[in-house]
Amino acid sequence: MTGWPAAPVIYEIDTWPWLTGLARRLGREVTLADVPAEVWDEVAVPGLDAVWLMGVWERSPAGLAVAEADDGLRQAFRYALSDLTPADVVGSPYCVRRYRADDRLGGPAGLAAAREQLRARGLRLVLDFVPNHVAPDHPAVTRHPDWFVQGTEEDLAGDPAGWFRAGGRVIAQGRDPYFPPWPDVAQLNAFSAGMRDATLAAMSQIAQQCDGMRCDMAMLLTNEIFAGTWGRWAGPAPAAEFWPELIGRLRERHPGVVLIAEAYWDTEWTLQQQGFDFCYDKRLYDRLVHEDAGSVRGHLTAGRDYQDRLIRFLENHDELRVAEAVPGARGRAAAVVTATLPGATLWHDGQFEGRRTHLPVFLGRYPDEPVDAGLQDFYRELVRTAATIRRGGWRLLATRGWPDNGSYRDVLAWAWHDEHGPRHVVAVNYAGQPSQCRIELPWAQLAGRAWRLTDRLDGRVFERSGSELAESGLFVDLPAWGFHVVAFA
Repeated sequence: MTGWPAAPVIYEIDTWPWLTGLARRLGREVTLADVPAEVWDEVAVPGLDAVWLMGVWERSPAGLAVAEADDGLRQAFRYALSDLTPADVVGSPYCVRRYRADDRLGGPAGLAAAREQLRARGLRLVLDFVPNHVAPDHPAVTRHPDWFVQGTEEDLAGDPAGWFRAGGRVIAQGRDPYFPPWPDVAQLNAFSAGMRDATLAAMSQIAQQCDGMRCDMAMLLTNEIFAGTWGRWAGPAPAAEFWPELIGRLRERHPGVVLIAEAYWDTEWTLQQQGFDFCYDKRLYDRLVHEDAGSVRGHLTAGRDYQDRLIRFLENHDELRVAEAVPGARGRAAAVVTATLPGATLWHDGQFEGRRTHLPVFLGRYPDEPVDAGLQDFYRELVRTAATIRRGGWRLLATRGWPDNGSYRDVLAWAWHDEHGPRHVVAVNYAGQPSQCRIELPWAQLAGRAWRLTDRLDGRVFERSGSELAESGLFVDLPAWGFHVVAFA
């Protein structure tokens, strides 16, 4: 991770609809080559370390035709855009025809210009890599069929939704083991030596154009999962795992590129051990959105070595908008949790403004939605503040209550302490009713003086006795979904 911070904060931009929105705002066509400097200044919110330009690669005409013919997708498109037009359907960014920046987005020169604009503002660039599948009209489908999962005419006749014919071969549609096949992509064979060499070449090509790479559905390529998904069609598993071999060879060429795994099914630790710098923390997302404080607390008892290499999020292009899934005060509490934990953090274009419509990745335009100015101010202050406190040691803190008041169980608390900076405590009442507790602090040296506690998010100041803090802990009385981020001075 040469040149990267240990706990980077990444901002995902859905590139095509973002550019469309800029074009409408500026009254002219806009590509990555000519985004105005003031717009890049707006993107460069203090506290961010990198921008993920999602969906820059050349999209497939064949994949677009499949999407346009799919009744279910058309319904989803109309749900997101009530005034949908044919021009709004631009195809999936995960149906990649070539790893070349799409000319409609500015092409390679435009992508290089965007990278320079970000670099000038101290921001790194993250791009996608899709290792599991390619577009059905990708040149390799006919030139290198041995890179793909192949079947027979009998397979095609028995499961026409799972296979297609190309160049005289029967090729599998891409899939994961828990869902029907994706109709717009061809399944690569992770056990093919030629495919592994081609993967290294593609990753090297991408790494020359960015500082980090987000690898789509990375767990699908592990030997165990791939064999379980494809069985006899995959052939015998090689002795070497897919990712350690590829990442080791990639690091020889590009030692500084950061690799992020989209990971599900509790494969995060495995993928960390196989070489990824960060893995999606989908378990935390699910707990914050659907479960309670106890579930979140249990999740945070994992070792720091594991947590430091997770990427926390409340939104990305696959999930519902957090303003819709977790509206109001609970959403803000969840954001404070997400922002102040160890590991990487991922924010999503539109999250700060309170967008509520989840846009299918096939669409190239956002619906018009009002900006929640108060929420935007909250997020910007949170991102700025989190960047200044997530330093040094982190510790999950115990909370205590009273026999007649069990609300302490709803308070999540942790501390950050850098020996060169102030101590910080984060306390979040993750419940829909008020909670009171005492938080056990890890600093015995608090005793013997008065302390001034300043809430970094709202500026409130509290005076506390150090002896009381050391003996009894920090008393907090929080409203429903309330929180403090306090600095000790």
